[in-house]
Amino acid sequence: MTASNPQQDRKEFSPKGTKIVPGRASETVIKGGPRVRFAPSPTGPLHIGGVRTALYNYLFAKKHGGTFILRVEDTDQQRYVPGAEEYIIESLKWCGIEPDEGIPAGGPHAPYRQSERMDLYRENAMKLVETGHAYIAFDTPEELDELRREKEAGGGVFQYDHTVRNSLRNSLSLSASETEKMKNEGVPYVIRFRIPDNRELKINDIVRGEVTVNTSTLDDKVLFKADGMPTYHLANITDDYMMEITHVIRGEEWLPSLPLHVLLYEAFGWQDNMPLFAHLPLLLKPSGQGKLSKRDGDKLGFPVFPLQWEDHSTGEISSGYRESGYFPGAFVNLLALLGWNPGTEREIFSINELSEAFSLDRVHKSGARFDPDKAKWFNHQYLMAADIKDVASAFAEIVAEKGFQTDMGKLEVICSLVRERAHFVGEIWDQASFFFERPRSYDEKLVRKKWKEETPGLLERVIKLLEELPEYDAESLSDKVKGYLEKEGIGLGNVMIPVRLALVGEGKGPDLFAIIELLGRKETIERIRLAIEKIKAI
Repeated sequence: MTASNPQQDRKEFSPKGTKIVPGRASETVIKGGPRVRFAPSPTGPLHIGGVRTALYNYLFAKKHGGTFILRVEDTDQQRYVPGAEEYIIESLKWCGIEPDEGIPAGGPHAPYRQSERMDLYRENAMKLVETGHAYIAFDTPEELDELRREKEAGGGVFQYDHTVRNSLRNSLSLSASETEKMKNEGVPYVIRFRIPDNRELKINDIVRGEVTVNTSTLDDKVLFKADGMPTYHLANITDDYMMEITHVIRGEEWLPSLPLHVLLYEAFGWQDNMPLFAHLPLLLKPSGQGKLSKRDGDKLGFPVFPLQWEDHSTGEISSGYRESGYFPGAFVNLLALLGWNPGTEREIFSINELSEAFSLDRVHKSGARFDPDKAKWFNHQYLMAADIKDVASAFAEIVAEKGFQTDMGKLEVICSLVRERAHFVGEIWDQASFFFERPRSYDEKLVRKKWKEETPGLLERVIKLLEELPEYDAESLSDKVKGYLEKEGIGLGNVMIPVRLALVGEGKGPDLFAIIELLGRKETIERIRLAIEKIKAI
């Protein structure tokens, strides 16, 4: 496949002989709203690229008053992973992406697991054989491997297509009686689709424009395997038609399958009900080079799955956005903007606001580079906007785990003081631990720089002020201490930095007088005296 813009249309997912030209299919939807589906395979944890595909389907359906369906494509039993389906359902639920139909909602086109629809696929495969659009092939894997080796030895590539099909062991080269005899004898066979010869297909894609492919470049794909299981192509097209899907919104890795899927709709006589297609851009590594993978997350320290996943075969645990402390809204927000933009500078949206703004016409062709720092930025925005009671409630669990107890009112004040310095609720402890435990050490670099010979005497004078002050609130403390220092001609830094060192142990933290108020008179004075004693020994 060649592309009109090589920066936008990625060659590695482009079959030879296909080209894309500018222009887009309309996303106009039929009366009653679109019917879209997310159809993952339960072969492991759900990648965030899959979550984004589900999200775009969901947003599109909600924007146009349509139906979002969750279907599980579990026909690949060799790669089936127990627990993966439940993981997918829980992941979407955490994100707020609730199916209107399908699993577990049910609906008029049940069942929604492909493993429960096997008779339908076999029936449809045989219909294609009967109409001449497919054929039975008896070639063994060993025979095909030998043909590949021979072709590769001559510098070529073997492809089961119109150039070789009539010379191989299939119902096109064998007589009807021979074919039937082999079937009755139990000789294993597959059913292959018969790609039309030398036909130019023009297909509109909402994201990528007009896709053109010559069918002579395509191979005769297997539709039904020797083990009695359908391939993705047959089951996918059958289910999309039976479930009245109007728009297929999926990742660009499926773009090479588009010509075959269009031909299948035609072969079944379903072309008048064929959905519109939209192929979404890849999620790219932080470097921008190549598809985002679990290995990238492991290497750079960020999750690539929505929820934590444990591989029961190896015991390996992969981190998830939920367990890493992300708000579900922040996770959804960042995914929405990886490959789509609203046409404005706005970046923060609720999921309802996203559904109102979303349009497939504004989905990018080029891949979207994942930025772990930007992901943290989104979570920080949600942390700052969250109800302080909710933040304090979550922080209370961390405080309790550390072995401390305090009232919620105080926790709310602490969280409001320090959350601007945190990306996650879990980071608030790093910024606020000094409210609960005294410093075990003091920043030596800051001590050498700011703790002078006269510092202990100045701090004793501050202690005297604190003992005498009747009103013990941040504003009164600030007025009294600053007023005294100004009157005595003492620089603020000569006192405030040593006091912060005494209370916090280092130079970080929110407003010093807010800290003094929250610690209380007794604790503040004791910490200052303890610092005077300990720092003498440094």
